[in-house]
Amino acid sequence: MIMGIESSCDDSSVAIIDSRTLALVHYEKITQEAEHAKYGGVVPELAARLHTAALPDLIERASVHFGRLKAVAVTCEPGLSVSLIGGVSAARALCAALNLPIIGVNHLIGHIYSLFLEREATLPLGVLLVSGGHTMILEIDANGVINVLASTGDDSFGESFDKVAKMLGLGYPGGAIIEKMAREGDASKFDFTVPLKGDPRLEYSFSGLKNQVRLAIENNSNLDMQFKFDISASFQRVAIAHIMDKLEKIFAQKRFANFGVVGGASANAVLRSNLKELCERYDSNLIFAPLKFCSDNAAMIARAGLAAYQGGGANLDLLSVAMSPRSDLNGARIC
Repeated sequence: MIMGIESSCDDSSVAIIDSRTLALVHYEKITQEAEHAKYGGVVPELAARLHTAALPDLIERASVHFGRLKAVAVTCEPGLSVSLIGGVSAARALCAALNLPIIGVNHLIGHIYSLFLEREATLPLGVLLVSGGHTMILEIDANGVINVLASTGDDSFGESFDKVAKMLGLGYPGGAIIEKMAREGDASKFDFTVPLKGDPRLEYSFSGLKNQVRLAIENNSNLDMQFKFDISASFQRVAIAHIMDKLEKIFAQKRFANFGVVGGASANAVLRSNLKELCERYDSNLIFAPLKFCSDNAAMIARAGLAAYQGGGANLDLLSVAMSPRSDLNGARIC
C-alpha cells in the first residue's frame, strides 16, 4: 500500500491505496475553512499551526495499515511553504520510523491523478486545471509528458471567485457561495467584458474582470441581496465565458480523444455544463474527477505517488524531498 499526505494549503488529509487493485482503503480529510472564513481567506501562519495539530492524529488513525505500507507520498510543491513543511515533516518522520521510501509529489500532478482514482490512467489526455491557485490547460502525451498550452498571468479562476465573494461580504471560500447566489440572479444585468476577448494569445487573466466587479460595487449605493445575486450571476457568466473562449481556440487547433477537468473550481455546475457541450461538439470524451476529490485531498497524492513508485521514483533519502511554493509543469512527466 501507498500512503498519501496532503497539506499544501488549508486542508490536512491522509489516504492509503492498495498498489495492486488501486482501491482506496483509507481516506480522511480535515478542512480548515471555518477557521479561515473569519479572515476572508487563508492565513498561512494559522494554516501551519492547524496542520501541525491535525496531521499526527490523521496518521495515527491510519496506523492499522502501517505493516503493509511500501512508501509514503507527500505534497512538496507548489503551495504555501509553511503548510507544505507540516506534511513533509510528518512524512519524513513516518518514513524514518518505518524505514520506508518517501516520494515527493507535485500538487498539480496530484490533481491530474484525481481523474484516475481506483483505475488506470488514460493517455494521451487534455486537461483543464481550475483551482484556487492555478488555471491552466495542459496537453499530456502518451508518455505522460506535459505541455502547458495556456495559463493565467494573474489571478486564477477559483481565486477570482473568492475575491468577488469577499468584496460582496459573502464569506469564504467563495466558489460555492457565488455559484449559489448566481442561481437567483440576472446574468445579463451587468455588462462585464470577457478578458482578452479577440486576443490571439492563449492566456488567462482575471484581474481585470475582478476590477470591473469592484467598480460596479463602488458605484452602487444599494447593495441589497438582489444586487448581490445579479452581480454574482454576471461575474460567473463572464468568468466561465473567458475559460471557454480560450478552450474553443485550443479545441479548434487540436483534437483530444480524452479531456479531463480537475481542481476545486471544476465543481462549478455551470462550467461543467459548458464543458460538456464543447466536448460533445468536438467528439471528445470528457472526464471529471469525482466531486468529493475535486478539491485538495490525499487520495490524489497517494495515486500520483503510486505511479512514481512503480516508475522508480521513490527515494530513501528523506532530505531529497525539496519544498517549493511554485513549480513549472512544462516538460514534466505525470508518471
